Amino acid sequence: MPPKPGVIPLGPLRLGDIFNGAFATVGRHAKQLFGVGAAVYGGALAVVAATIAIAYAATADHLDRIFALSGDEDPRSEDWVPLLVAFCAIVLVCLVAAAISTAMMYAAVPVVLQEAVLGRPTTFSAVWQRAWTRVPAVIGTVFLTWVIAMVPILLAWAGVVALVIGVVSMDGGDGVSVTLVVIGILGALATAPLAVWLWVKFSLAPSAVVFENQGPVAALRRSSLLVRGDWWRIFGISLLAGAVAGTASYLIQLPFSFIGMFSGALGSANLSDDPNPTSVIVAMSGYALAMVIGQLVSQLIVATFPPLVTGLLYVDRRIRTEDLGPVLAEAAAVPPQYTG
Repeated sequence: MPPKPGVIPLGPLRLGDIFNGAFATVGRHAKQLFGVGAAVYGGALAVVAATIAIAYAATADHLDRIFALSGDEDPRSEDWVPLLVAFCAIVLVCLVAAAISTAMMYAAVPVVLQEAVLGRPTTFSAVWQRAWTRVPAVIGTVFLTWVIAMVPILLAWAGVVALVIGVVSMDGGDGVSVTLVVIGILGALATAPLAVWLWVKFSLAPSAVVFENQGPVAALRRSSLLVRGDWWRIFGISLLAGAVAGTASYLIQLPFSFIGMFSGALGSANLSDDPNPTSVIVAMSGYALAMVIGQLVSQLIVATFPPLVTGLLYVDRRIRTEDLGPVLAEAAAVPPQYTG
């Protein structure tokens, strides 16, 4: 029997070992995992909410004038242009906040897992400091993975769009355009397996970024090497982990959805026959709050469990291919090093 100083035995892992290890890590280090998750997603939500509030305050008059237009009136450019700029600013802030918060969780989960595998305690401060230093590399790794995996599908669609534009410019007819769109859809479906294959091939890269302090390109190479010869097993276990997390997320959101619908019904009942945007926002605030809380709680599960499983797959592949077990067993006897 291999030694088991932490959440997994330090030998080749079976499916049960991986899932038991992931659940055990959540149980032993819930404060660190969910604490970091609540901080990053709560912070991101606060930034987005502040941006929306600022944008609304800056464009409220323009919005009121557009809502006051009759059906045969067109909005003036001095009204819709500020709204478009505000919308683009909100979208940009949302994208940046989502990228940073997701990368922080991708980095924090392996940090916690390192200590959980060795059976050592850790602190919120230690996890935060270590994860934050790896966020830029994780963002680069995830971005490169997405670009590489999506290139086949994007190329298929780009070719079809170019053909459609060419046919339309030559008055080729609607029938030919529809045929080309159908070909594009089939081409995208045909390239989807390649995208999935590439995604799984590089799925262990975020773990390599944290465990080995690798840069984005080196982490992609490392993941490709570790996945080689075990693609189907990694794909199946990752898919199962995603299904478990998705089911748990759905079940968590259900009660919040019912609460939100009830609150929204009460708020809408108090609206006048001709409500303004501010009164609508106030009336639906209870619904929005319930949905946001439900989404935040479920997001903590989705952002924690699949990366834990992926991290354990990374450890398993290194145990199987590089005989990492004895090294981990030796490291487990080393007292933890707290930073902060």
